[in-house]
Amino acid sequence: MILLLHNRYRTLGGEERVVEELARILPERLGEPVEVFERDSARLSRGAAARGLLRGGLDPDEVAQAVRRTGARVVHAHNLLPSLGWRALEAARDAGARTVLTLHQYRLVCAVGTCLDATGSDCVRCHGRNTRPGIRHGCRGSLPDAVVYAAALARNSARLVASADVLTAVSPFTLQRLHELGAPLDGREVHVVANPVSPAELHADPATGTYAICSARLAHDKGVDVAIEACAAASVPLVVTGHGPDEEALRTLAARLGVDVRFAGRVPDAELAQLRAGAALAIVPSRFAETFGLSAAEAMAAGLPVVASDVGALGDLLPPEDRAPMGDAAALAALVRARWGDAAAGQRNAARITEHASPDAVARALGALYDAPTHR
Repeated sequence: MILLLHNRYRTLGGEERVVEELARILPERLGEPVEVFERDSARLSRGAAARGLLRGGLDPDEVAQAVRRTGARVVHAHNLLPSLGWRALEAARDAGARTVLTLHQYRLVCAVGTCLDATGSDCVRCHGRNTRPGIRHGCRGSLPDAVVYAAALARNSARLVASADVLTAVSPFTLQRLHELGAPLDGREVHVVANPVSPAELHADPATGTYAICSARLAHDKGVDVAIEACAAASVPLVVTGHGPDEEALRTLAARLGVDVRFAGRVPDAELAQLRAGAALAIVPSRFAETFGLSAAEAMAAGLPVVASDVGALGDLLPPEDRAPMGDAAALAALVRARWGDAAAGQRNAARITEHASPDAVARALGALYDAPTHR
């Protein structure tokens, strides 16, 4: 039995999708049952969240009971803040389980986990146990929240790492950034295991595609404005999926530039697959140092050429010739023109993502880590 441990975010995102996908693929490929133990930040009061952060977790006995009830031999943890923390991993160990912790983001040091400051710019001011810059720059939005997170990370991150028998990171870049941030990883081996990316239900035919597609939250850090400017310069239509606080500003930008942009909103997976299937290429214009680049990876799996910002883990997914300097709409437009309808590039992308992030590849890698001897 594998027990997946996760604290759901108030705003659901990529990590929830990864946990759901692992719960689906691991039983099929490892021949072993999987159960998910989750808590939900949306159900926590601010006071309870603060207590969980500062104490290193709430009610760890519930995790121990779940291990004993299910007979789990491995507890694979994902996000543990604010309510699970290192105490959940220690409880799992005490109940007899091997503990695996996947580092999806930078929250061993960064209070928001993304290395984005309040202006939406990349930020590496916090380092190691010095998390005070997060207070000065208001990274959590309120002073009390910022103080709690800064104190909790400085106090508990090393204990959290020490409570894991195995550490994984979702990309080489994520691991590199964590070391640069002074995360408490010295002397620990961290295995890079990609997030699972399932084969696309519908494969694109880029040569017949009629638009570019950009799938992202509509916020400054995702750079959708750069995609709109690039498509205006390249004179190609754009479909944007997703929602967020910048939608009105992006609509205004598209109207001012006179570019054909369809804002499709947040769409179901089946509709997103259809939109990708009809595209000539995908654009991933992030300003954020992506830890994995799920939107790019899913477009690659669909057989689309992908052009992207040269930032974060996008450099782990895409070759240099498909990346433009972050925020450079002119350079991105040149890539859009060069890769428009390039079916061969789409085939190369599909092969690359299958090799590195297919469910089979991810399950094999995790299975080996689950089965390895435990040394404490």
